[in-house]
Amino acid sequence: MKGFKKPFDGEISRFFQEEFPKDLRKLIEKSDSKDILARDYPYESRWKRDEYEAELDALQIELAKMQRWMIDSGERIVIIFEGRDAAGKGGTIKRLRENLNPRVARVVALSKPSDRERGQWYFQRYVAHLPTRGEMAIFDRSWYNRAGVEAVMGFCTRSETLNFFNQVTEFETTIIEDGTRVFKIWLTVSRAEQMRRFLERESDPLKHWKLSPIDVASLGKWDAYTEARKEMFERTHTNHAPWTVIRSDDKRRARIAAVRGVLAALPYDGKDKDVAREPDPKISGTPALMGELK
Repeated sequence: MKGFKKPFDGEISRFFQEEFPKDLRKLIEKSDSKDILARDYPYESRWKRDEYEAELDALQIELAKMQRWMIDSGERIVIIFEGRDAAGKGGTIKRLRENLNPRVARVVALSKPSDRERGQWYFQRYVAHLPTRGEMAIFDRSWYNRAGVEAVMGFCTRSETLNFFNQVTEFETTIIEDGTRVFKIWLTVSRAEQMRRFLERESDPLKHWKLSPIDVASLGKWDAYTEARKEMFERTHTNHAPWTVIRSDDKRRARIAAVRGVLAALPYDGKDKDVAREPDPKISGTPALMGELK
């Protein structure tokens, strides 16, 4: 793009050409900038736009019903979105919240902790953003940073990670027993599709803001993140606060699955169960069903 330089001195392109696995590089080069569906993805092609938009429009009506019920009943809802970099968290959150009142459906996307916050109890900065009666808090990354990026990138010690695991179940149990509904959603994406999205962001100046120094520093740490994710699921997928894993190579199907998963679990008034039905089991399920514990 004329007048714009690639962010981070083109490090993503360099890594792609020099260090990225050769077989996956060929796959991306043949994709012609189109979404890459993993070989074991259950669909052969991306969902057609008109079908996707029709489903999304119907779900927006259900979200409006849910919002009215949430306000009137005083429900407190927390939705956590985690996942691989470029897995589609931001786009999914946008579709979930775009027609909700921002005063009662807030997105929480925290930057790195301040010196003061680093000296506090780890969960303290997140507690301040939990919802009150009639509110929803949507976390674009959450306290699970400690089990993922912080652990992999060396921003915390192994002892601090283990301390997190020792406390997180009790923390979530406490807020759930106090009346907050908690949804934990993990978006997973294949390595080839993740890199394709990184390259797309690097080449589009309107998407440069989506890239961070952490994204660049993490390029060669796919396997380390895989191991961290596996440990996180093994230690924090519980009966009271389970994880839902959604395969997001096709972002359209993933967005619909995430919204359906939330709506299907909530007992709001006037629910159309044909619209707010359980998400597609081919792309959404527990970590074990989605193969995330391998």
